[in-house]
Formats: sequence, C-alpha cells, structure tokens
Amino acid sequence: MQTLKAFLFIAIAITTTTFAKAQQFNYKLDGPFKTSKTYKVQGTCEMCKHRIENSVQSLPGMWSTYWDLSSKTLQVTYDRTKVKPAMIEKLVSAKGHDINSIGASAVVYNQLPACCQYKTKS
Repeated sequence: MQTLKAFLFIAIAITTTTFAKAQQFNYKLDGPFKTSKTYKVQGTCEMCKHRIENSVQSLPGMWSTYWDLSSKTLQVTYDRTKVKPAMIEKLVSAKGHDINSIGASAVVYNQLPACCQYKTKS
C-alpha cells in the first residue's frame, strides 16, 4: 500500500511538472524567430483601427496586431524569417495611413472616409 501511494505521488508530480513547463514555453509561438515591433501609425477612429490591423494580419508569419487609438501605435508580433518590417510599413501605407516616416499616397489617403482623414484633424 505504501509503495502504491509513493508511485501515485510521483506520477502526479511528474505530470504536473510536465504540463506546467509546456504552458510556459511554446516553441512554435515563442521560438527563436518571434519578434515584436512597435510602429507609429496615424489614424483617428475605430474604422482606422480595423483597417490598420487587417492590412497586415493576413501576412504569413504574422501572429498578432494591435493598434492603440490613444497612443497611435501599432504593436505587431511576427516570425522574422517570414515577415520583414518594410513589408508591414508598405501594407499599412498602402491603406492610406502614415507609418513612421513613410507617408501614404495622396490618392489613397483622399479615398479614406472623412472621419479617417487625420491630416485635416487638429
């Protein structure tokens, strides 16, 4: 009986330790190629947020995107072997939003809804 209790205790301890370590590190998501970067992106509303986040979300290797309206920053997490920062900047500016030092083309910017035209807002 004592041996059975000891065996059961050891089995539970090993199982718990294994699952705890598995939840702390996921090689696929937290592997050596995971990179996070923050960009300054101009916008004014929730429509801008949706447009900015969706412009890069479909890139292969992109794990998460979040644009904060109050700070006007885009936080992206991606696989650096599949996504390059220039790709992100190009896609966001192609949707009509200035990102870091890259400005959106006037043609695309003028096609944005009136509430999203941040250059006319003070």
